Amino acid sequence: MTGTVGVMAWLAAGYSLVLLLVAYGIDVMARRASRKVEETAAGGFVYHEDHDAWLCPEDQWLWPQSFDPENRVMRYRGSPSICNSCPVKDTCTSSSDGREVRRQVDSWPASETARFHRGIACAVTVLAVSWPVATALTRADWVETALLLGVALLVAAGSLPLWSHLRRSPADPAGAFVPVRTLDENVLERSQAAQTHTRRRTTYASDRRVPDRGREAGR
Repeated sequence: MTGTVGVMAWLAAGYSLVLLLVAYGIDVMARRASRKVEETAAGGFVYHEDHDAWLCPEDQWLWPQSFDPENRVMRYRGSPSICNSCPVKDTCTSSSDGREVRRQVDSWPASETARFHRGIACAVTVLAVSWPVATALTRADWVETALLLGVALLVAAGSLPLWSHLRRSPADPAGAFVPVRTLDENVLERSQAAQTHTRRRTTYASDRRVPDRGREAGR
């Protein structure tokens, strides 16, 4: 019989589409789980990208302290003198060196965890494309073959975002350069900025006084 679509063809097409949804589900769930872990680890601390620092619930800053190239993690630490005198220190940290907060420097899906789950999702899409193609090779009806190959093309196009993001993410992120500024460097930078601001105010004041002296001399 020709011109009809059998149950096997419909099952193969439906199974392929379900696998595509499963692939995206793996990626979305992994992304949400990673974000949940980061939020839990932060413990109420808020990251400010413009300062590259964390602000704790007590309005104190935690500045970059060190970088772990193996795990691609930036470590931020508060001032020990401030943390040790904090009224909520007992519920925040037991360290006498100040509270530490960590941040993954690689955005999704460049981190190792994301690449692992994205790889699983891409493997599922391969199965999603292969299944209708393999089924089409066993079909004698041209309608079934056209349906299955069309579904395979549709699934392949739908999986391109997963593959493109994985391809664009760095294969060796550990080699990427990450600028690190320690707490002392941040303090020095702010001290220099304050001194520059003071010098400018002094210079402006001197400039304003010079004409006055000139006018007094002319009188």
